[in-house]
Amino acid sequence: QVQLVESGGGLVQAGGSLRLSCAASVASGSIFSINTMGWYRAAPGNQRELVATIPRSGRIMYADSVKGRFTITRDNAKNEVYLQMNSLKPEDTAVYYCYARTVSDYWGQGTQVTVSS
Repeated sequence: QVQLVESGGGLVQAGGSLRLSCAASVASGSIFSINTMGWYRAAPGNQRELVATIPRSGRIMYADSVKGRFTITRDNAKNEVYLQMNSLKPEDTAVYYCYARTVSDYWGQGTQVTVSS
């Protein structure tokens, strides 16, 4: 069992920046470690889509729409993942969900990001 808690969402003007954080709590006694962590987002009326993922080691992936503007990092010792979002656009407005995978997939409750024009 993994619980994910996001923070850092809010309202920002176009061109501004926000940093999202997600802390993962792994149930005591769990034999499974977190492999991939990441961020997805869902805009109103749209399906959830990948923003960025970062494995424990290996290749980081970004959606084409955020490449060059967003940076994902993680702290394996703390089981935390971060998303630095720069040059935000109104189309980045969405609920952002933290994601973690062990042998199962886990999701946070989501944090709202609103970018005004």
